[in-house]
Amino acid sequence: MFSRFRKDQPDPTPQPPRAAPAEKAEAPPAARPAANGGQATGEKAARRAAPAPKPAAPAPEDKERRRRQRILEVKSELHTRLLDNLNLAVVDSASEAELRSEIAAIAAEALSDMNVVLTSEERMQLNQDLFFEVKGLGPLEPLLKDDAVNDILVNGPQRIFVERAGKLELTDVTFKDERHLLRIIDKIVSAVGRRVDESNPYVDARLADGSRFNAMIPPVAVDGSLVSIRKFKKEKLGIDDLVRFGAFSEEMAMYLEAAVATRLNVVVSGGTGSGKTTTLNALSSFIDNSERILTIEDTAELQLQQVHVGRMESRPPNVEGKGAVTQRDCLRNALRMRPDRIIVGETRGEEVIDMLQAMNTGHDGSMTTIHANSARDGISRLENMVAMAGIEMPLRAVRSQIASAVNLIVQASRLQDGSRRMVSVTEITGMEGEIITMQEVFRFERTGIAPDGRIIGHFTGCGIRSHYSDRFKRWGYDLPHSIYDVIRAE
Repeated sequence: MFSRFRKDQPDPTPQPPRAAPAEKAEAPPAARPAANGGQATGEKAARRAAPAPKPAAPAPEDKERRRRQRILEVKSELHTRLLDNLNLAVVDSASEAELRSEIAAIAAEALSDMNVVLTSEERMQLNQDLFFEVKGLGPLEPLLKDDAVNDILVNGPQRIFVERAGKLELTDVTFKDERHLLRIIDKIVSAVGRRVDESNPYVDARLADGSRFNAMIPPVAVDGSLVSIRKFKKEKLGIDDLVRFGAFSEEMAMYLEAAVATRLNVVVSGGTGSGKTTTLNALSSFIDNSERILTIEDTAELQLQQVHVGRMESRPPNVEGKGAVTQRDCLRNALRMRPDRIIVGETRGEEVIDMLQAMNTGHDGSMTTIHANSARDGISRLENMVAMAGIEMPLRAVRSQIASAVNLIVQASRLQDGSRRMVSVTEITGMEGEIITMQEVFRFERTGIAPDGRIIGHFTGCGIRSHYSDRFKRWGYDLPHSIYDVIRAE
């Protein structure tokens, strides 16, 4: 049957059937005289007459394991045949229904040739997997579609982990081999104009849905290619959602609303996967629609809801090592674009000096995130990044710049039970001598661990009135003093 999806069409001229090869007649075995005469003959006859022992029945789990292995082998063979027969030039222009129909036809022909019988459910799953190989990311596609999965971590072709509810777990998803995994990696990076090979063995990219993708291939990755995918969340979590999930308290939400609305400069600090970007997204919801916001990111992840938002994304160098656009380049250009607020997705290098300058020169209300384990560590990290920028400044001048630029540090943390909490809200109050002075306004106090491993604790004020209370009042946010009260564990 002719199909525009097939590379080579079969010759319509019927071919004469091939003659079956003649079978060779087997000569009867020659009779051999027994060494011990009639006694040996009798023993052999007795052994022939005795019934052969039946082999032990395989255990059910062994049978199921062998069946799964057989299905994997069939899938691998079908995948090879699919690539050999499918005309990839017309795949992009074809509808999903047409492509699924053609894949099912090719799979049915191949299964018939291989004399493999599958149940209808197994056949449907096989056709779905083959469709993902052609149009999606192969074995990773079901994990990308699973809303419960936050991160996908590939440690070689046979070990794929996912994070669900803050916990890592090993999946039964595998690639055929390293070559299969490399083909999927190349498919991802080539779609966004990047490359990865032995001369450039690592790559950052963004998937079509906005998910963050990072890969490192051999020889740098010793035991097989390493892939990490931070999935893009389609749902936009607001402050009310985070309060409901227990990320912070209603009192903290009232305070943060006043802080953002009155244009305090906010730094969200935390470790990898602690929820910094989610927190920054939620805080940005307090920005008024009348303000012009410019966002600068390495990988575009922020989902701001305001009307007037300009988004910028850095760009790596091309194959010739040219054409790179850094976050610092974007930040410098943003200052010429009349922003009311500048939001930097993550400050991690020399752009920190431009970020501090922007916060100090009329762009108050700006926000960013940094990697640090506490508010005090966050200050040290900012100092180190200024030093990395190669600017010769006395330490006191650097600290003075930070103290006047940053007003608030919100510390996010992923606890050992996988939950994410805003564990501290700290204000920068100025300098005493050469030391930046800070005061903690809210914190999360841990009181124990439940039998199921869940962290038990509560949010509390620290009994200290906000350093910016007068500013809040002038802007119309008269917060009750009770929100700062210390709450004792029951």
